[in-house]
Amino acid sequence: MIRSLAVVGTAALLSSFVHVPAHAAVVSVSSVSSLQAALDTARAGQRIVLAQGLHAADRPIKITKSGITVAAQTIGGTVFTRGGFELGAVRDVTIEGFVFNGTSTLSVPAEARATRITRNTYSGNKDGASLSVSADDVQIDHNTFQNRTNAGVYLQITGPGSEIAKRSWIHHNYFYNHQFTGSNGGESIRLGYSHKQSKSANAIVEHNLFEKADGDAEAISIKSSDNIVRYNTIRNSKGYIVLRHGHRTTVEGNLLFNSGIRFHGNDHKVINNYVETTKDRAIVFGSGKEADSGPTSKLHDRPDRVTVAFNTLIGTGAVVDSDGGDFKPKDCVLANNVIRGSSGGVVSMHAGSTVKYEGNVIWGGTGGNMPSSGYKSVDPKLVKDANGLFRLSSGSPAINASVGTYSYVTRDFDPQARSGKPDVGADEYNSSAVRKPLTKADVGVSAP
Repeated sequence: MIRSLAVVGTAALLSSFVHVPAHAAVVSVSSVSSLQAALDTARAGQRIVLAQGLHAADRPIKITKSGITVAAQTIGGTVFTRGGFELGAVRDVTIEGFVFNGTSTLSVPAEARATRITRNTYSGNKDGASLSVSADDVQIDHNTFQNRTNAGVYLQITGPGSEIAKRSWIHHNYFYNHQFTGSNGGESIRLGYSHKQSKSANAIVEHNLFEKADGDAEAISIKSSDNIVRYNTIRNSKGYIVLRHGHRTTVEGNLLFNSGIRFHGNDHKVINNYVETTKDRAIVFGSGKEADSGPTSKLHDRPDRVTVAFNTLIGTGAVVDSDGGDFKPKDCVLANNVIRGSSGGVVSMHAGSTVKYEGNVIWGGTGGNMPSSGYKSVDPKLVKDANGLFRLSSGSPAINASVGTYSYVTRDFDPQARSGKPDVGADEYNSSAVRKPLTKADVGVSAP
């Protein structure tokens, strides 16, 4: 009897956590009008599928039911040329597999929490952002954003009023060919706004690929606080990863080719990144027009207490540069980086900057205005692996050569565990390297 009661009690407990929809089914429709009718009567657990072909909506298609999936019959085969979806006060809605061409767009309002936007294509010019997200706990994954030439970002994370959308998870998306030629306003991702910079978004931006992100100097523009930007690949792009406003963001393990990282604000960590460029400015300590930004300021905030450590940086000229400004970097750290240049000083920091330098290994140039106590000038013996990444080779003087204590650096850019005394640079020497740059096959609508 006791055992039976225990089983019943366990079943009751599980039922309080697990909801099995009673009306789960697939509902197939052929037109915008029949889609709206199906959405009006949808029940949690249903998958509503719109037939492939071209569709134009003269008014927004309203989604007012929670727990449903709205999907294309075939990924990339169901195309909106006008209109799109309007989400109401819903939870756990998935929108999957559509193409938004022409003037069609999609926004996730603040009341549509825990929405998933997956395997959709946003193509061409739009009025405003291709996709705008104001709700908390939204997942944006395996989408393709492509071929835009006008002002406006591909993906805007915003929020209601002065608040910021929280816990966005942005992963395995393909951002391609933003060619806006204006001076500002063509980012691939803008996470926040200047007037929301002090708000903690707690977003994760990971495993995304950016190619030809040329619409702005900022491919990933962070304008909020407490975010993670990791394991992304940027190729041949004008746009950098830029911490434009906000504090306490971690930039880790990204692979950047002819791109770079620039930062403003306080208490960031820039660690385990690989930057290979044919130019200078792989890392840029941003200019300061003010010591600390107010909550709504649009001016550049001086970098304070930013740590740049355990990165592999390859370029020409000033591989690590600074932009100066009225307020110079303060109490920052440049430590345990492999910096390989081609001539001249590999570090250029404006006079008046207060930066702690230690454990860096430089080659192919001089230390610039980095004090000699902050580096060793010795060949790190980098060799290119089968995936095109320069790594430490056996006998490198960077192995087990790091200086100082950086307890939060527990793995390298592969990411594999760092053991013992960590190696200098993004790569912890290991004969079984696993990391490779992302390709189109790894991201976007057709990726696994």
